[in-house]
Amino acid sequence: MDSVTHSAVTPKKSRLARTFAKVLHARAAAGVDEDIRKAKSREKMKKDRFKIDEEMRDKAVREAFVAKLFAGLSSIKASYAQLQYAQSPYDADGIQSADQVIVAELKKLSELKQCYLKKELHESSPAKALLVAEAQEQSSLVKTYEITSKKLDSQVKLKESEIMFLKEKLVEINGDCKLLDKRLNSSGVQLAFPDGAELSRLRPSHFVALLRQVVKSVRSFVRLLVDEMESEDWDLDAAAASIQPGVSFWERTHICFAFESFVSREIFDGFDRPYFSHENVSSSPEKENLRRVFFDRFTELKSLRPADYLARKPKSKFAAFCRAKYLRVVHRKMEESFFGNLNQRNLVSSGKLPETTFFGAFVEMAKRVWLLHCLALALDPEAAIFRVSGGSRFSEVYMEGVSDEAFDASPEPVVAFTVVPGFRVGSMVVQSQVYLS
Repeated sequence: MDSVTHSAVTPKKSRLARTFAKVLHARAAAGVDEDIRKAKSREKMKKDRFKIDEEMRDKAVREAFVAKLFAGLSSIKASYAQLQYAQSPYDADGIQSADQVIVAELKKLSELKQCYLKKELHESSPAKALLVAEAQEQSSLVKTYEITSKKLDSQVKLKESEIMFLKEKLVEINGDCKLLDKRLNSSGVQLAFPDGAELSRLRPSHFVALLRQVVKSVRSFVRLLVDEMESEDWDLDAAAASIQPGVSFWERTHICFAFESFVSREIFDGFDRPYFSHENVSSSPEKENLRRVFFDRFTELKSLRPADYLARKPKSKFAAFCRAKYLRVVHRKMEESFFGNLNQRNLVSSGKLPETTFFGAFVEMAKRVWLLHCLALALDPEAAIFRVSGGSRFSEVYMEGVSDEAFDASPEPVVAFTVVPGFRVGSMVVQSQVYLS
């Protein structure tokens, strides 16, 4: 009975032991596999990290290479700028030094090119090489800016010298012009006009020649007015706007045309009437030979200084013309601003003529306008004056622009205002000078 029982229990124990052994073996096998898997994972991580490190290092090496390349180019640029700067004024040492640097940098660039082609971009410390290259590039840029600054300073000094030279020439030319004006004023208008006995030889060309002198005289007086305004700190823009409101000038210097238009308008007003007045000459003996009368008046005045003529004939029609036009051209506020008083105006109003430089300049202009007036009435047919209204379309037949900007801005510019009136002498037209908008 016991033996049977023992034989039945023993197999059961043996199976249980085998089962435990299998379990233990499986666990042991699983532990080994886990260790192997972990070991492989660690190995893979090491390889990945190494790969990343290699990529980062390669990237740093490439960045250092590019930085060296740009540093070399910047150095060549700075040296080339130094080479140019050393040529004027000539500096042999500076040229030689810059040339040596350029050659050395070109050699370095050639070496970098060979390393790139052979893929031998080795660098023990890419970060350090990158910083050194960037510092070299910045240094070259600073050097380039310094050389450029020196070059600009030299150009400024050269321009200043040219400006000083031109200013001296301008002073010299102005002195010559004043001397010529003085000689011209002292000798009167000298033109090849026929004598009084040769009135039949009078031609429109004589009128045109004298008109050119009149325009120059008007502009000379306008310059004098503008100079006086500037010396008294006048607002020239506001003054020009009061004369020609609503006009936009292409350049600020063009405001002088507004002042010229005002002087021309006032001084030529009444030009088409004998003696610039409404005087009726129908019953006068002058009516029968009006051309001869005005030509004689022209001949009488043209060779004399206006001051001498006015002193000789203070109550002449020319003297009356000068007094009337002065009071219209020179405003009382203008005169008071220029001279601090109205003494000249009071003298003119009382019938006297001041002996001042300013009034003398005005009378010189008035004389030429008076001569032109006499000549216009002496011609056959007599010259007729005309003005162009603002807003009129430009016509090359009747007008001449005083500036070209309007033609560049529009194919059909319009007239802003008349600067100098035009004239008709028979079939000939002397163009009016206009400012275009």
